[in-house]
Amino acid sequence: MHALAYQKRMVVEIVIIGNNLGIYGNGATGHSIAEERSLNNMSIMSFMNIFVSTIIPLQMRRKDREMDATFALEVFDKAPYITVSFTKPDGSPYGVPLSLVRTDEKTFWFHGAMEGLKMDCIASFPTVALSAVTRCSPTVGPKDNSFTLEYKSAMAVGKAELVTDKQEKVKALKAICQRFLPHHMAAFEDALAESLDVTAIVKITLTEPPTGKRKQYDRHGEEMKWGRME
Repeated sequence: MHALAYQKRMVVEIVIIGNNLGIYGNGATGHSIAEERSLNNMSIMSFMNIFVSTIIPLQMRRKDREMDATFALEVFDKAPYITVSFTKPDGSPYGVPLSLVRTDEKTFWFHGAMEGLKMDCIASFPTVALSAVTRCSPTVGPKDNSFTLEYKSAMAVGKAELVTDKQEKVKALKAICQRFLPHHMAAFEDALAESLDVTAIVKITLTEPPTGKRKQYDRHGEEMKWGRME
């Protein structure tokens, strides 16, 4: 498991435990139990968003399989989709695979409807997590006959925001179309005229370098560790 995924899970578990035990209030506020629980829930959700945004990243346990940010960005670029994990307004998790495009080392974009759960999530908790996998292949361990898997994976954390500038929306839509249907760009302007005003564009800016992880064997059956490339 990536360090960031473990880290976010720990944060959610800490908040849930605190909420269930009622350790964020002492019942001496003058509110009813129901009112105090509601206030506690709002405070906890605000705390969770701030805490997840500022927590120091944990170290990956399998350092021998850790890959650098350049590798991670390449995985994101090659993946057919990227799973984006949001937090719902009620604090529960929501993950969905989306068609993202990257335009620089920190910036990703996706499009969608003007209203819906994703927009509600972003309005309440703009911090999101990205994950993607390529070269996912079950295989038999060449040296030990084990059940294993070769893979290339990437994770990142960022802040999502709804784009309102028209020119920025056009730029993002063009980048998305160019990535997924480059041979159809002659029809882009007509499609843009029909859909621009009814299409939402979300910009995700990474708040820390992405992390990559890999398990891969060379032609001699040796696992390629510590970032080794053939």
